[in-house]
Amino acid sequence: MPISSTHPVRVSIQTELNSAALLKQLSWRHSPHKTLTLTLDPIKPFLSISRLLTQTLSDDPYEYDPPFSPVSKPPKPKKNLTQSKAPDPKNDPSRPLKSDLPFDFSYSYSETNPAVEPIAYPESPTFSPFGPGRLDRKWTGTVAPAQQEVDLDRVAEERKRVLGDPLTEEEAAELVGGCRHSDCSRKISMGKGGVAHNMLDDIHNHWKRAEAVRIKCLGVPTIDMDNVCFHLEDKCGGKIIYRHINVLILYRGRNYDSKNRPVIPVMLCKPYPPIYPKLVKNVADGLTFEETKELRNRGLNCPPLMKLMNVREAFNTEEVVRQDCTHVGTSDCKRIGVKLRDLAPCIPLLFKDEQIILWRGKRDQEQDSKCTDRYEKSTVA
Repeated sequence: MPISSTHPVRVSIQTELNSAALLKQLSWRHSPHKTLTLTLDPIKPFLSISRLLTQTLSDDPYEYDPPFSPVSKPPKPKKNLTQSKAPDPKNDPSRPLKSDLPFDFSYSYSETNPAVEPIAYPESPTFSPFGPGRLDRKWTGTVAPAQQEVDLDRVAEERKRVLGDPLTEEEAAELVGGCRHSDCSRKISMGKGGVAHNMLDDIHNHWKRAEAVRIKCLGVPTIDMDNVCFHLEDKCGGKIIYRHINVLILYRGRNYDSKNRPVIPVMLCKPYPPIYPKLVKNVADGLTFEETKELRNRGLNCPPLMKLMNVREAFNTEEVVRQDCTHVGTSDCKRIGVKLRDLAPCIPLLFKDEQIILWRGKRDQEQDSKCTDRYEKSTVA
């Protein structure tokens, strides 16, 4: 008697064959955590297969191991280069830097006067802007003086040797042509701090890859460009080969060696400026209180000067002048007054509403007559 397809024995045999084929397809997967055994229930065979699939295809990403996956090679240990290199004593942070530069370190060289002593300090002078223990010089609050005596003759000979023979006209024209324009890559902008200490390190870094560097001066230091040029040549050892208004080109020299450049420790922060005596006194020297008050009133009522270069010429005919410094600011206005006091020379009487009242000081009658005659000749010419 033939067995029908709906017979329970045929159904169980077919189920076992399907389960065996399924196990053969999943034979590549070996779970290191679970070992499953297939037990078919003749009454509920499909429930057993679904339970097998649920337990086999788990959601654990670490148990998923597809066939033909590339075997990951163990990474090679990286060589520690820091241990193989010998420590450099110059770059050792625990050792203080020793610099042989023959001048005292200061935050600004062109905008400070070492002859004027401060009367107080806003912070203790022991806090060095170079960092604790990073410099072999002691910070006094304004400067870090050199520890050794300076031989000026030896320093002059060394600078002359580095500069070498003077440049020819063709060489100077080639250097100036490459650095004169604003698109030059070797350039530095100098602000109201003037020739700052960290600026020296920037100049030597540019000299490492170029023979000349372009320096653009901005702000109050441009009033006295001769002072700026002097400090650049004196502190860096180079030579100014081009000067036009506020643009300078500083040449390093023929025999300059970047490997033997001087050690310049970098300032980590800007030191607090010390407190100096008052720039304007209540009573000017050589005058009484009434005379000082009268000169201030005359200065406020006189026509203002719009250019700084006209102050010295105005003193040939006027005793008191008013310099207009609109849109400059209070701090820069006082800096301008200090510059004019040394250049004119004159005595500042009042700072008010960005206006500076300047008094030329007492002069002899003969000197006044000579100044008047010189001014008349210049106007006639």
